[in-house]
Amino acid sequence: MAGVVQGVGYRPFVYKLALNCDLTGWVLNDPEGVLIEVTGRPEEVDRFTDGLSTQAPPQARVTGVQVNDLPEAGERPEGFTIRESRHTGRRTTVVPTDSYVCADCRAELRDPADRRYRYPFINCTNCGPRYSIIRELPYDRAVTTMAGFTMCHPCATEYGDPLDRRYHAQPNACPDCGPRLLLAGSGGETASGEEALAAATAALTGGGIVAVKSVGGFHLAVDARDGEAVARLRTRKRRDSKPFAVMARDLGTVEGFAEVRPAEAELLLSPARPIVLLRKRSPGLPGQIAPRNPNLGVMLPSAPVHHLLLDHAGLDTLVMTSGNISGYPIVHRDEDALAQLFAVADLILYNDRAIEVRVDDSIVRYSEHPGLGEPLVGFIRRSRGYAPYPVEVGRQLAPLVAYGAELKTTVALSSGSRVHVSQHIGDIKNDETFGAHREAVRHLADLHELRPRHAAVDLHPQFRATRYAFQEQGETFEQVVPVQHHHAHMASCMAENRLGGETIGVIFDGTGYGDDGTIWGGEFLVGGYRDARRVAHLRTVPLLGGDKAVTEPIRTGFALALDAFGETSAAVSAFPVLESLDEQQRHVFATMARRGINAPPASSMGRLFDGVAALLAITMHAEYEAQGPIELEGLLERDFTMAERYRFGVNDREIDPRPVIRALAADRAAGLDSATLSRRFHSAVVDMVVDRCQALSESGTRRVVLSGGVFLNEFLLVNCMVELRKAGFDPYCHQQVPTNDGGISLGQIVVADARLGDDAR
Repeated sequence: MAGVVQGVGYRPFVYKLALNCDLTGWVLNDPEGVLIEVTGRPEEVDRFTDGLSTQAPPQARVTGVQVNDLPEAGERPEGFTIRESRHTGRRTTVVPTDSYVCADCRAELRDPADRRYRYPFINCTNCGPRYSIIRELPYDRAVTTMAGFTMCHPCATEYGDPLDRRYHAQPNACPDCGPRLLLAGSGGETASGEEALAAATAALTGGGIVAVKSVGGFHLAVDARDGEAVARLRTRKRRDSKPFAVMARDLGTVEGFAEVRPAEAELLLSPARPIVLLRKRSPGLPGQIAPRNPNLGVMLPSAPVHHLLLDHAGLDTLVMTSGNISGYPIVHRDEDALAQLFAVADLILYNDRAIEVRVDDSIVRYSEHPGLGEPLVGFIRRSRGYAPYPVEVGRQLAPLVAYGAELKTTVALSSGSRVHVSQHIGDIKNDETFGAHREAVRHLADLHELRPRHAAVDLHPQFRATRYAFQEQGETFEQVVPVQHHHAHMASCMAENRLGGETIGVIFDGTGYGDDGTIWGGEFLVGGYRDARRVAHLRTVPLLGGDKAVTEPIRTGFALALDAFGETSAAVSAFPVLESLDEQQRHVFATMARRGINAPPASSMGRLFDGVAALLAITMHAEYEAQGPIELEGLLERDFTMAERYRFGVNDREIDPRPVIRALAADRAAGLDSATLSRRFHSAVVDMVVDRCQALSESGTRRVVLSGGVFLNEFLLVNCMVELRKAGFDPYCHQQVPTNDGGISLGQIVVADARLGDDAR
């Protein structure tokens, strides 16, 4: 048996199924998955074999059942047994992901007669922590962070009974033998158990901020219905605008402040318990939670301690945002939390069960439209509950590690035809996140006993991971393969959809290092895994001040207006928001643009969205990445209706936004509101994509992949998919890995493999 079949109650399931089918034999875990031998009547063996997939436990994912007939034994074995795990051989089993608290455990948690009543670490074979506590495979308690907790007699009895729900539940514990809940205050005060929980709930109901140790790291929590508490959290975390996620007691609570479609309810209730982007209801939660945004990121409890907090009277919804210092990864070690998080939190609620692997919350979005056929479920961030479940690409791959991009990065390792994509790591510009990046590679490699001989990296020579890989060439790696950023995006989408042959890639993002050494980001590519040609691109705009243009979109707005109107005075007349720049600033910016002084040209769709958001006075300065584009799209209120559109110009392979900028200025002067201008602009981009693909399809292919961070824009993604299909194309997008740089590592693997060829496999 291959797939997710360890740590999910699969062996006791096999045991019960074998007894039900009157079979004798045995089952065990081995590095490849689960190995079974049975003896019995042929019809019962067939029923048993069929049931291995069709009746599997809820957390199991069976990807393959290999059946071999053995020579008939002289004597039928007695009974059916569960044997000890084998630890030799090649590891191909799939690591189980962290999971929710199942209904049975929730019932026990709330039952005063149960010995685990209100125990914050309740779990069973059907639920609980997995990936975040695993050190090695096969998945046994001795190789998890539960190794230091010796089970008491009742727990050991459950653990050893194949008919018990906790048979070989590796995190199995109770208040007598398991982890303890602990609390620390900034003044040195401490508490444990129920006293710790009571202090935390009292702080939250009183408007305080509590750091809470969850499954994969710490959250910062406040009462989501307390606007002053939310504002206090924003002040202390120095996060004025970026939306916070919230955790609600149950689905009924969520429906009080957000619209929940049936498929979104399924996602919220799924074992992965991701954050789901839902449309706000009004009136609802305080506006400070997600300002200028029609969506709320909502999740349900994923750990017992969450249920205990939210069961408290008056605490049905909490803001639960990542517990970290801005720009750094989520804190997951107790000592780091105690050293860092009192800068924000009043209290820290933690425990003495270590987290082996930090794992952020996953973020998903469900999109439906009559023209889509099948709705889309896409990742904004793929992490807890999903990572490191592999992507199956359908062909054998060379032994590779991919180091991803510089921002929102993940790493990936190949194994046969699978690519194991790590949890979200983040931005690796600082030492701590780069350390997490390297640790993620080591952990994934060790779990699966993978020894990659080659590395795939971003083409940018100054990226930290790229420089590190080349330093290791010759010692750790035989070859290091640089992969152009946008080609990796394209290949990633092709790989998860198992496409081969020539394909059109529409790749829109912020910035990426191009083959010619310039900054790309609004690209049309044609090719496959080995190579891709740049066949069209957005006209370049100077990034005034380089990276400063990202945090100050008004700079890009000025550059776009200057390019469209030729003179500073005409640009300011067209867009009065530019008067917020004083005359000296406008003069300096115009000089920088014309002379190319600290103003690298970029063909970036992300920067175009930035600039338009600034010119419409929506976002002139950005606190977080893509704030302008997010708020520009937010004006559309998740309504996918296309509008009368503007037209981009086309000059050979260059797509010219200047006509769009001029049309925006004219409509603004005519008194059209910002929401209408946003809808027309978005519709113009969709129309341009279809037009360019029509022109490029003369090469023969009608297959199109859409990738890059700009396609996190739901209006753009959905309408491009719909309009391309109407035009006779076969469009594809991401649904297994994020369309942003979180999916880059998958693309790097398949491109590098294609270039290395058969000799490297």
